[in-house]
Amino acid sequence: MPGKRPERPARLLRDLIDTPIAQMQLFWDDDGRVRVLDFDRDSPRTARLVRTWYRDVPVEAGAAPAAVSEALSAYFEGEMAALDRVPWRTIGSDFQQTVWRALRDIPAGTTTTYAALAARIGRPTAVRAVGAANGANPVGVVIPCHRVIGADGGLTGYGGGLDRKRWLLNHERASTGREIEQAANTPVPHRDTAALPPGDTVGKSIGR
Repeated sequence: MPGKRPERPARLLRDLIDTPIAQMQLFWDDDGRVRVLDFDRDSPRTARLVRTWYRDVPVEAGAAPAAVSEALSAYFEGEMAALDRVPWRTIGSDFQQTVWRALRDIPAGTTTTYAALAARIGRPTAVRAVGAANGANPVGVVIPCHRVIGADGGLTGYGGGLDRKRWLLNHERASTGREIEQAANTPVPHRDTAALPPGDTVGKSIGR
């Protein structure tokens, strides 16, 4: 039976995070959980994500939570496990939540395909739906939709731009010493997330 959907926050706070490839817009709730994270200072895609998931929720300027900004800085400096320290929460359908949690299980330095991801969540015929959920991911980098590529090894689409997807994959490859090109069909390892509240996660809570 599907779990209860997370409630929308009373407000969102917003700040900009500097990264080596572009600024990122960060939106979080009063509990310090990331709700939206996306590239660019004034991106139509970011505005669409906020509008889709948090329509009519007031947005105020704030200073990014130290735990989040420090973890993101560490990731961009090469500490892949730092993403596990970022608390996040999402609103979406049960199917989207399943896909987003499965994305978190793709190890840094590797990639998987849309078909392999669909099979992993028990929906092998839902490749297009998996792609759509991947594209609707509101928490970029932390929920690593950039680690999903086409069956032919092509990068395919990425909301932040293919150059940034390529940069992220190369950064993770260099930081882990893995050869991404040889890992396109790496199966997503099993994690038991059945006991988690829907849409509410911290990386370490899912056993990473």
